[in-house]
Amino acid sequence: MVISDVEYEGLLTLRLDDPAELRRRLAERSRPTSMLRGDGNLYIVAADHTARGVTAVGNYRLAMANRRDLLGRIMVAMSVEGCDGVMASPDILEELACLGALEDKVVIGTMNRGGLDGAAWAMDDRHTAFGPSDIEAAGLQGGKMLLRIHDGDPGTLATLELCSRYISSLASKGLMAMIEPLPYETNHQRQLALSDSAELLIRAISVANSLGVTSAYSWLKVPVIPELESVMEATTLPALMLGGGVVGQDEAAFIRWQQCMKIPNIRGLVVGRNLLYPTDGDVLKASGISAEIVHG
Repeated sequence: MVISDVEYEGLLTLRLDDPAELRRRLAERSRPTSMLRGDGNLYIVAADHTARGVTAVGNYRLAMANRRDLLGRIMVAMSVEGCDGVMASPDILEELACLGALEDKVVIGTMNRGGLDGAAWAMDDRHTAFGPSDIEAAGLQGGKMLLRIHDGDPGTLATLELCSRYISSLASKGLMAMIEPLPYETNHQRQLALSDSAELLIRAISVANSLGVTSAYSWLKVPVIPELESVMEATTLPALMLGGGVVGQDEAAFIRWQQCMKIPNIRGLVVGRNLLYPTDGDVLKASGISAEIVHG
C-alpha cells in the first residue's frame, strides 16, 4: 500500500480536528518556478473523474471508488521523473497536498463537473468546483473546463458562456485555461456519445479558439482520433492529448501518443484512467512510458 495506515488515519483525523489545514497545505505547498520545462511539454495526471460521478474502468463499475487506492495510484504515477503534475478536483488536490504529493508540481484545478455521468442533465456542465479566484488563491497554475458541444441540447449554450467567463478571468490573472472541447451526438440508442468525427472536432476546437476576451493563456485538451494531424491544423493553441477510458489497449495507445507528439502544437498528455488502471496493473511502468513519450 502506497499510503501507510498512519498517513491515511492522519488524513481522516485532520478532516475532523483541523479542516482548514487542508486548504492551507494546498495553498502553501512549494511551487515550480515555471509551468513548462525547457522542451515546452507537459505530462499531467488527470484525476477529476469522480467529481462527475465516474468510477468505472472498463467493465469494473467501482474501480475508482476506493479513495485510498485511488490516491495511492495517483501518487505512484506522479512519482516518476518527468511527470509534471496533476489535474483534479478540490477534494483530491487537498488530500494529495496533505500527503505531501504536490511539492514543486504543476497543479491544475477542475472547474465544471456538473454534467453527471448518466444523468438527465448530463450536458449541463455547470460550475461545481474551483472558480478563477479560488485557483489564484490556492496558487494553482491553471483551471480546466469541460466544453461538450451538442447541437440538440440547450445546455451547451450555458456551458459556452460559462467557459468564456472562466477563460477571460483566468487570463486576467495570467493563469492557464485548459479547455476540453468535445463534440457529442445522440447515438442510435438515444444515448449521448462522444463523436469521433474529425469535422465535428474541428468545429468544437474552432469555437474554443474564440472564447473569452483573449486566447493568450488558452490550452486545449483533445481526444486522440485517427485524423488528429489534420484536426490540429484548425488551431495554433498548444494542446495536450487526453487518454480516454479505453482499457486493454495500452500498447496501441502508447504508440499513437508517440506519433501524435510529432504534431507541432501537441505539447503532451493529460492522462487518467488508462494510466492509473493499466491492463497489467503496473502504474509505475505506464507513467514512466508516458513521461518518456512527452519528455523523451
